[in-house]
Amino acid sequence: MRCSIALAAGLLALSSAANAQTFKSSAGDLKIETVVGGLSHPWALAFLPDGRMLVTERPGRMRIATADGKLTAPLQGVPKVAASGQGGLLDVVLDRSFVQNKTIYFCYAEPAGSGARTAMARATLADDSRLDDVKVIFRQDGPLSSGNHFGCRVAQSADNNLFLTMGEHFTDRDEAQKLTSHLGKIVRIKPDGSVPDDNLFVGRKDAKPEIWSYGHRNAQGAAIHPTTGKLWEHEHGARGGDEVNIPQPGKNYGWPVISFGVNYDGTPVGSGKSEMPGMEQPIKYWVPSIAPSGMAFYGGDLFPTWKGSLFVGALAGQMLVRLSLEGEKVTGEERLLQGLRERIRDVRVGPDGAIYLATDNNAGRILKVVPVK
Repeated sequence: MRCSIALAAGLLALSSAANAQTFKSSAGDLKIETVVGGLSHPWALAFLPDGRMLVTERPGRMRIATADGKLTAPLQGVPKVAASGQGGLLDVVLDRSFVQNKTIYFCYAEPAGSGARTAMARATLADDSRLDDVKVIFRQDGPLSSGNHFGCRVAQSADNNLFLTMGEHFTDRDEAQKLTSHLGKIVRIKPDGSVPDDNLFVGRKDAKPEIWSYGHRNAQGAAIHPTTGKLWEHEHGARGGDEVNIPQPGKNYGWPVISFGVNYDGTPVGSGKSEMPGMEQPIKYWVPSIAPSGMAFYGGDLFPTWKGSLFVGALAGQMLVRLSLEGEKVTGEERLLQGLRERIRDVRVGPDGAIYLATDNNAGRILKVVPVK
């Protein structure tokens, strides 16, 4: 009995030590708290007005998580997803007028023929158990994916229009340069799925009218700048060449013609050059790759010295990256939580000013980053 008590005490001490794990940062020591565990590859989270979170799991489930670690059963009404490779149920955001209309938007890999494509739907969060009035408002047009590079981040601007990032499916990367295809593009649509009249390619027979920008590889981070209202995005390179861009309408961001990285086999990408006339340069790139996913601008009060910073999650890098900014220039980089050793899929700032992370694992978690007091 005495041995059992000692063992239990030891396990409790180990558990307490793990829960008390801290990380150094320029803003002081950081503490990581587990908000909720037991998730299968959580991909995105979105804060509800009452502080709870909508959480997506890549296999096709959407749940509501509470601050004290409780999870609802999967919401009814989520469409069937192609949960294969990188595909599945991916991003989710609340409409800017959610308090009034209970509308959400989510994107996913939609089964189609022998493959899948990126799709975005809108729905009403009826209650804690189901989605109502689910309607697909956009479907990617172009060659189907066998399971890779869906992109699939959603951002809503102040004019209520929606941006959706889309990958080029890895094996069809040349499609990123074709305006007749949605692959490797960022599109801009209205909440009902129609095309804004001021989209640059409206009226052109040789281009999809939804296209905002093109020449993207696999963008898994998107956020609206809180001051300028501009869309920012980041995307995966191959072996190196991850990028942060501020996509401008009608501009070409180069993939697969130019890149700061190389192919996985070490051969040059496209032209073998990192810049060419008529193609835009990123405001930040990484070599070697960190595999960025999720991004958020920080405007909370818990970390006052970090206000205005851009936070980026890293999958292969297994860390959180803070980029300091001056206007539209990156002036510094701080690599945080490097001892966490978990793939960070999503980054959001909570209403309490804490930084929340989704970790992409079989036993995934939602984590809360707060200062040590």
